[in-house]
Amino acid sequence: MRAVVQRVSRASVTVDDRVVGAIDGPGLLALVGVTHDDTPERARKLAAKLWGLRVLPEERSCSDLGAPLLVISQFTLYGDTRKGRRPSWIAAAPGPVAEPLVDEVVTELRALGAKVETGVFGADMKVSLVNDGPVTLIVET
Repeated sequence: MRAVVQRVSRASVTVDDRVVGAIDGPGLLALVGVTHDDTPERARKLAAKLWGLRVLPEERSCSDLGAPLLVISQFTLYGDTRKGRRPSWIAAAPGPVAEPLVDEVVTELRALGAKVETGVFGADMKVSLVNDGPVTLIVET
């Protein structure tokens, strides 16, 4: 699994002109991608990493502060642009494989005590955020 994680002071995701998830920070926005060999165990590891990642003010984590997370599925994180001008999506897991694993990340975060908002899997989403820092990391399991 792969996530692009941004420290935010606020973030939201809109589907069909309706806000479906929003957080006020400090917190984290996590764009989560799934590849073919990912497993529920990797999803749980990613959740633990996100919950404990010490990138919030004073090197604290979401778990330290009770800070919220906005988790959004993002198959394009596995786009391959090495050849030609059109990305290949072959490394991205198909929806029936990816959706339950993104859900597992969210479920595990909530089990750890996190306040988690989400987007809508497979929807055309508009994401708004204020990147604080800016701080942006790539996290892989």
